[in-house]
Amino acid sequence: MALLARAFTFAATLLAAGALQAAQVRVAVAASMAAPMQRLALDFERATGHEVVPSMGSTGRFYAQLRGGAPFDMLLAAADDIPERLEREGLAAPGGRFTYAIGRLVLWSLDPHRVDPHGDILKKPPHGRLAIADPRLAPYGEAAVQTLARLKVLPAWQPSLVHGESVGQVFQYVATGNASLGFVALSQVMSEGRIVRGSGWIVPLDYHLPLKQEAVLLNGGRNNPAALALMDYLKSEPARAILRGYGYEFDRH
Repeated sequence: MALLARAFTFAATLLAAGALQAAQVRVAVAASMAAPMQRLALDFERATGHEVVPSMGSTGRFYAQLRGGAPFDMLLAAADDIPERLEREGLAAPGGRFTYAIGRLVLWSLDPHRVDPHGDILKKPPHGRLAIADPRLAPYGEAAVQTLARLKVLPAWQPSLVHGESVGQVFQYVATGNASLGFVALSQVMSEGRIVRGSGWIVPLDYHLPLKQEAVLLNGGRNNPAALALMDYLKSEPARAILRGYGYEFDRH
């Protein structure tokens, strides 16, 4: 009850502030956050009156665009290195970044019987194409390569790999049958705490480097009340409750 009361208090505070000065926030969003962002944006807009304008893509591609002057107020990255780099290079507000969630990697197939709960399918001779995000651009792609290496099956699967620019594209490859398997973000195939389509193996956390996903306030959002409110909202329990439903975790330290 106390937690629910705090959630309502937070929402009421944001609503009062938003009613005074509704604004728009342009957010570059990692592809792994596409589905959760729709829910988060709706909840945030209802609470504050501010409008969220999201653009989905790979974290690496957004970095290149931001260096070229892309007009975003915030970046919700799929990693922590690029937000840190943006801050160091003077493209983000000092101290304006934090880890909003820890992502989970999943080996996924549209076939409900193809992927076993332990990922043993990867230890069998490759059959069909395995899609991964480009590890040079997407942290989830890098985590996929680390997982294959950890299992000592990377050389066997290398000829069968097909790369997508982002996990969003990888999801499309698998969903349309252009790849029989793919390493995607758990948030793309989970809702309300369960995998809702196909079959999947949730990769253990120690198989790859942590997928610490950071939010960073860019220079364009420094004086934007909607951007500042969204940064606060992402730290709140209502936002975390939504993210938990999509399989995200949070740093316990």
